[in-house]
Amino acid sequence: MKRQVALLSVVLFSFLLTGCRISYKFNGASIDYNTTKTITLDPFTNRAPYQWAPMAPMFNNALSDLFARQTKLQQVKKDGDLHISGDITGYDQTNKAISADGYSSMVQLKITVKVVFVNNNNHDEDFDKSFSAQREYDATQQLSAVQEELVGQIIDEITEQIFNATVANW
Repeated sequence: MKRQVALLSVVLFSFLLTGCRISYKFNGASIDYNTTKTITLDPFTNRAPYQWAPMAPMFNNALSDLFARQTKLQQVKKDGDLHISGDITGYDQTNKAISADGYSSMVQLKITVKVVFVNNNNHDEDFDKSFSAQREYDATQQLSAVQEELVGQIIDEITEQIFNATVANW
């Protein structure tokens, strides 16, 4: 009886191994490279009412670098299998906390990016939506003193959100 149970277990286990496919990628991308080989990343323009000149180039470089590092997709100027375009639509500061003397003690810097994604192999995955992230800083500091660091952190977070929404299927 024990031999039959052991044999049955081996047979069932082998069926499971041949019937299941486990796929895990350390970068989080779930791309079928047999059908999806290229990506077009249009330059994002800064259309936010408040402007900081280096922000758009920083964002475009970060997005391009992320896809280059974490995928095998070839970046092409047009007609990519995947196409990402959009605009930086918001760059806003908001007072987040008031001190006992009635003045602002914390300020929030928020960036919003509108993204249009087109998957030319599967249009069910297309979307048009906004992504945003924010960081707070002490109101005793000037924005110019913390701007580059905070914008870099925010851009990293937003580009990760875009990556996850487009090719990681999260």
